[in-house]
Amino acid sequence: MPHRERKNIRPGSQVAIVLKQDQRTGKQTIGIVKDLLTNSPSHPHGIKVRLTDGQVGRVQNLIDSQRQ
Repeated sequence: MPHRERKNIRPGSQVAIVLKQDQRTGKQTIGIVKDLLTNSPSHPHGIKVRLTDGQVGRVQNLIDSQRQ
């Protein structure tokens, strides 16, 4: 799954994340990556990122890779 590998996510990428408070419902928030917060090369729950608006969550989908 590409959202679980750090190498696939870069600042400026458009992604869908799940915020900590939305983990139970799975509600996704779309935004642009500002910073990658997970240091390991992969994470089973998704790479943790900070969006340009300051929200922090784990990446669930890479929006850029779905463009045609």
